[in-house]
Formats: sequence, structure tokens, C-alpha cells
Amino acid sequence: MKKTIIYFLLFLLSGVTARAAKPNDLHVVYIGLDGWGSYSLPKAEMPAVKSLMAEGCYTLKKRAVLPSSSAVNWASMFMGAGPELHGYTEWGSKTPELPSRVVLKNNIFPTVFQLLREARPEAEIGVMSEWDGIMYLVDTLSTNCHAVAPDYNQHPTALCEMAEKYIIDKKPTLLAICFDNPDHVGHAIGHDTPEYYNKLTELDGYIARIIRAVEQAGILKQTVFIVTSDHGGIEKGHGGKTLAETETPLIIAGKGVLRRGELTESIVQYDVAATIAALFRLKQPQVWTGRAISLKK
Repeated sequence: MKKTIIYFLLFLLSGVTARAAKPNDLHVVYIGLDGWGSYSLPKAEMPAVKSLMAEGCYTLKKRAVLPSSSAVNWASMFMGAGPELHGYTEWGSKTPELPSRVVLKNNIFPTVFQLLREARPEAEIGVMSEWDGIMYLVDTLSTNCHAVAPDYNQHPTALCEMAEKYIIDKKPTLLAICFDNPDHVGHAIGHDTPEYYNKLTELDGYIARIIRAVEQAGILKQTVFIVTSDHGGIEKGHGGKTLAETETPLIIAGKGVLRRGELTESIVQYDVAATIAALFRLKQPQVWTGRAISLKK
């Protein structure tokens, strides 16, 4: 893991003034950790994540949409708008409880995956997760690969291994990898506990492995990494209005991303989709409310 991090740091240090990649040359790897609150990051042992923070840009003040629970926030990150527009309003939403303001191709509110598919029919697009609820929120018909890992308790490394193989074999244009922890630990044992921090360290190891897979695929110099979360938590729950539940990390580093350090602008979940769309120079739908983050000085 240390070798991978060092390699990645050297690459970023040599390219921090790089111009943005051409859309056809760019790869984006999005990594989401369910239930990862910003409060935890300063105390967490996460060398891979912190190397990305040091060489790109980040915020610990990205706000979740309300309620601060899973489906509504994953949907907002992929759909570029909040629940009042996309209509997914509950932790386990599979269909909109409130009719979506706009329904486009594939009978779903426009997602960043759909936008990329429309603009780049040849693009390799993948979504992988440990929670099957993700698949109701991403427009699987716009993806080449959508897969749910087997039970984490029996196969804890399965999602990481699936992602590694897919990256090396397919060199995806856009890949979303959604881990279901540390949320499970937060519910079972509690947020801000030793067990919670141990899980973050384990997940950081998977992130380092994913970075190495990108290197092995020969696309490291063309890749932007986005690492973030749907919500945080307090005690053994989430869904409320505390900062521990609503403030989530967002780290962006890689091709064309300058070392801006800590971002000071206001950022909300739906800005993630807008930022991915901007990286690929995709036209944002009028119904989206997300604003792309400036990744240059």
C-alpha cells in the first residue's frame, strides 16, 4: 500500500499544473463510503485518502441533503438535484415517493451515467456496490456493468476485488464503487468508536488497492479520483440534522486537478454529479441544481 501511495504522490507532484484532460482521454473513479462522517477524518488512519487530500482538493463540510440517510443522498450525488426534484426521499427509496420533476430516457430522473452514455455511446460505464439499493438510483440501463458484491460478512474483500478486475480488464471511463461500511459498524457498535476507526483503516486499504489497479491498467495519468460519502452519523444512527450526520468528506485528485487544498465554497451532495459532468464536459440538464466545483486555481 505504501508503494502505491508513494507512486501516486510522485505522479501528482509531477502533474499538478496539468491542463484538464480531453473528455475522450479522461477516466473518473468515484469511491463512496456509506456512513462516513467528516468528524472522523482528522482522527482516522487513512494514508491513501490523506495522500489524495494533500495532492488535490477537499472539503470536510459537504452537506448531505435531508434526511441525512442513504438512498436520498446517493440519489442526489448521482442525479445532480435534491429530493424535492428527483423525488427519492427515504433511506431505502427504490422509486420516487414524490414524482420526479423530469423523467427522461429509461424512465428515471437524469443521472450522470445517463448523460455520459448519451454523449459517449462507446464509453465503458460501471457501478459496483455492496448494498443492492444503489442499483435503483443509478440508471443501470445506461451502464455496461452493474454488480452487487456478495455478503460482506462472508466476503469482506469481494467488492474491492471486483473493482480491481473490472478496472484492469475494461479501463472504465466512469466507475462508481460504493462500499456499505462504515455505516454497518456505526449502526451495530456506534459512530466515533474504535471499531468505526478500524473499519475506516480497512477501507483505506481497499482504496489504495483500487488506485494500484488503475496504475496496473495503464490509465493512472488520465484518472480523476473522487472519494466521498452519503452521510455521517451519531451514536448508532443517522437521518437527523446534526453536523455529525450531515457533514461528509469530499476529496478530488488526479488528472488536471490542481492542489487547491481545502475548498472554501459551499458544497452539497448534488454538486458531485455536476462536477463529474463538468469533468467530461457534459451539458447539465436544466432540472439539475448542482454546481460544478472549480478544480483549478
